[in-house]
Amino acid sequence: MTKTPTGPVFRARLLPGGTPFDASANQPLLQSALQAGIFLESSCRNGTCRSCICRLTSGKVRYRIAWPGLSAEEKTEGWILPCVAFPASDLVLQPPDL
Repeated sequence: MTKTPTGPVFRARLLPGGTPFDASANQPLLQSALQAGIFLESSCRNGTCRSCICRLTSGKVRYRIAWPGLSAEEKTEGWILPCVAFPASDLVLQPPDL
């Protein structure tokens, strides 16, 4: 993690390639990935379509909305929605197998 005048910036990696990118604590993971040139599926960008779903294999995220479009079971299994998930630590994401 580094700190900038606008807040912390964490390191995120997207598996399987492990390409790292900067993930600002002040914006959703999807937006940080896209700014770094890393493509993640997306459609609605508000946590309802679920096209961006990924498994959080390490690290922590937080949500600014009460219902992020995931079931309690999915959350327990480590699934997140990068379009509405904000990084709270360095993290590693894995998209679902297609």
